[in-house]
Amino acid sequence: MKICVVGTGYVGLVAGTCFAESGNDVICVDVDEKKVAALCAGEVPIYEPGLEELIRRNVEHGRLHFQTDLADAVRRSSICFIAVGTPEGADGHADLSAVMAVAKGIGESMDGYRVVVDKSTVPVGTAAKVEAVIRSCTDHEFDVVSNPEFLKEGAAIGDFQKPDRVIIGCRSERAGKLMEELYAPFVRTGKPILRMSPESAEMAKYAANAMLAARISLMNEIANLCEATGSDVEDVRRGVGLDQRIGPAFLFPGVGYGGSCFPKDVTALIQVADLYAQPAQILRSVDEVNDRQKGWLFEKFKENLNGELGGRRAAVWGLSFKPRTDDMREAPSVVLINALLEAGVAVAAHDPVAIPVARRIFGDRIEYHDKPYRALEGADCLIIVTEWQEFKQPDFERIKGLLGTPLVIDGRNLYDRETMGDLGFRYVAVGRQPVGEV
Repeated sequence: MKICVVGTGYVGLVAGTCFAESGNDVICVDVDEKKVAALCAGEVPIYEPGLEELIRRNVEHGRLHFQTDLADAVRRSSICFIAVGTPEGADGHADLSAVMAVAKGIGESMDGYRVVVDKSTVPVGTAAKVEAVIRSCTDHEFDVVSNPEFLKEGAAIGDFQKPDRVIIGCRSERAGKLMEELYAPFVRTGKPILRMSPESAEMAKYAANAMLAARISLMNEIANLCEATGSDVEDVRRGVGLDQRIGPAFLFPGVGYGGSCFPKDVTALIQVADLYAQPAQILRSVDEVNDRQKGWLFEKFKENLNGELGGRRAAVWGLSFKPRTDDMREAPSVVLINALLEAGVAVAAHDPVAIPVARRIFGDRIEYHDKPYRALEGADCLIIVTEWQEFKQPDFERIKGLLGTPLVIDGRNLYDRETMGDLGFRYVAVGRQPVGEV
């Protein structure tokens, strides 16, 4: 098939590349001329394992192209994906201005029947708005489809190529069959393609993210109760996760979720609830608990140093909101570092891939180290924010020798509590009783 994908952000770039990998001719369109030029030169603007290799291969084989000319791309394609950003607006609503601008551009460029696909995460009712915008620009036939993405950053290629399910929201049999044909190579193992209305497809995306976010916030609230009551959240997690009605996924406590999806989508769903006069009490609590949990690291730092923070130095391992990505949007590390700097604490940070992004956020206000141990020299504490694989089995004797104070605050519960105590650390983890002394 001939496809155009408008928007070369995270979703658009992964989708376009994976469609090309399955044999389609794909044009990725973006208004950012510098970004398009970089992509044409083989420079990938995001970090996602496996993506750069796939882009290079499909460009070399002539299946994947990058350009700024939307009209040309629409005329050369039968299916047009809208994959532009829908950031949270000042009032919490999803900002659909980019989506509508692309819809208008597609409508003005059509020279025959097209399937227009909303790939961006959008509120319920957006497909109807996109249809109205296109209808005002053309007399040609077209269908609008809602096709939400369910990609995890750091595992997006696998998620796209081997999805749990594909959701196609449309009312047209013609468009539905085309979409099923497009996705057929990705569901050969029998995973379902679900057809439903555009409204249900739009809601399914928000509902999935809201439920996962709720699970994270609830587990973090349980962890805080464990700290207060002398319970151990690791024991609790195992006891709960073996219940077949619940299962073990998303039960690990931590310092709050971040990224481009959960925070924005929970807020947007609350706004939808307000629009329809629904209370959304659970969703509001999910959001509030998450915001509060992001302050856990700083509070434990302050508590374990008796509030004496002037002149202190903190080593931070992990800047991205999760491993295997350089995304720092809504990351707990940003909340932590801003609080440390405001308190007069010097910060030395390491992350395997997110340092360039961190430089754009913090500038020269913190130190950046390309090796994890270099960040530890003379620090009063090691604070673990992101559970990168290379942090899970470090040289503890080396850590202890480099730290000025043997204090480790672990926001991801990576280490064995008793072992850390035996090694002479003051070890503080989420939902567990601390061990050792400073």
